[in-house]
Amino acid sequence: MNFPPNTLYIHDNLPVLRGMDGETVDLIYLDPPFNSKREYRAPIGTAAEGQSFDDTWRWDALDEHWLGEIDRRNEALSAVIHAARLTQGNGTGAYLAFMGIRLLELHRVLKPTGSIYLHCDDTANSYLRAEMDAVFGKGAHRNEIVWQRYGSHNDAKKFGRVSDRILYYAGKNAVWNQQRIPLDEETIAKNYSKSDERGRYTTSPLHARTLTGGGYRYKWRGIEDLWKFPKARLDELDADGRIHWPARGRVPRRKVYLSEVGGKPMPDVLTDIPIVSGKERTGWATQKPLALLQRIVKASSNEGDLVLDPFAGCATCCVAAAMEGRRWVGIDACEAASDIVRVRLSDAKGGALAGDFYRAKIRKHPPRRTDSNGDEPQPKSKAYRTQENIDYLYGKQRGYCNGCDEHYRVKDLAVDHIVPQSKGGSHTLDNLQLLCAHCNSTKHDGTMAELRKRLKEQAASRTRFGV
Repeated sequence: MNFPPNTLYIHDNLPVLRGMDGETVDLIYLDPPFNSKREYRAPIGTAAEGQSFDDTWRWDALDEHWLGEIDRRNEALSAVIHAARLTQGNGTGAYLAFMGIRLLELHRVLKPTGSIYLHCDDTANSYLRAEMDAVFGKGAHRNEIVWQRYGSHNDAKKFGRVSDRILYYAGKNAVWNQQRIPLDEETIAKNYSKSDERGRYTTSPLHARTLTGGGYRYKWRGIEDLWKFPKARLDELDADGRIHWPARGRVPRRKVYLSEVGGKPMPDVLTDIPIVSGKERTGWATQKPLALLQRIVKASSNEGDLVLDPFAGCATCCVAAAMEGRRWVGIDACEAASDIVRVRLSDAKGGALAGDFYRAKIRKHPPRRTDSNGDEPQPKSKAYRTQENIDYLYGKQRGYCNGCDEHYRVKDLAVDHIVPQSKGGSHTLDNLQLLCAHCNSTKHDGTMAELRKRLKEQAASRTRFGV
């Protein structure tokens, strides 16, 4: 691993992710911008004072190279972004390009046995899920978790928006520690009404009549049935006092003690964690509850594992990881994040993590990869036909041929001189464009005006002959 744990990088996360060695992270949680088209600003006087960002997205604000790189690395991801542009407009397309280039790097640094949780709301969650499917594979999808933020919300002419979504993806052999929530008093009173010297208990069937996959057919204690367990196991349970014997004529049942249950399995709808309030609140506009992040960290990592949050913000995920004995790495572009992470670590567990306050590293420069960068060697070509130029032009043209205005993959477009070299055209970017094979051969050494005239004539000819 080429970067130290327990480190917060104050930097744009893409260069930091590009600088991290591959397959080094056990768990990723990210709470990126939501494409909410809102501007966020931390209140004056809070720990997050100075934090602000505009969650509005425009194509002209993107790095033009991203779209070409995305199309080269992942065809499905490129298709999702193009579909979003057609259905939702350039703003959503720009947001998904911003997210897509980062998801490719997150996939690279995540171990094959790792897990990733992407926190979003309903604005773009369907497209983000399609992006996650494209990058991590649809088979990696485990859950779409709903976190209920509010009890109620009044939204004009629609159902109240009270929840966020968390997209959970994981490798086949990823860590999974079942989380449980306590049973409420009503459930306990209703279902755990029996008791003995061990305490309150409920009962569960010992027979396998309603289960698929068979069972064990034999007579035990004078009762012929299809049992869940071999006869020796029933004898053990009975000797240990773990079988409830009902009135004569009824099949015995297994005792399940309240003290051993530990609560009910965590559902995919979380209603028991409220939004941040009181002393926990830092003023960070999009702060998430520590209890929510602790639950995720405990479910999908073990002590000593490495947890990454590439949109660290006020470092809730980093603090949760430290509190649960995990190593962590956070990335955020805002300077205020460095002060907040140290303050929160020093306060966590009543000061029990004060040592982490002093050991936490703040860095402002990305790491340098020590593993292979994985790039395929580029074929030799003329200086202006570099991959960098092609990616830039592909992004500038949004993936469309500059002649016929049809959308293509980057590999199916050729670099062309707008003003031909034979007519004095230069090799500079402002005189370069991408054309599909047909337009490129049709234009040849002609001008763009001549190309469009020929394309128009070809279209008219096809119409005339009913093609």
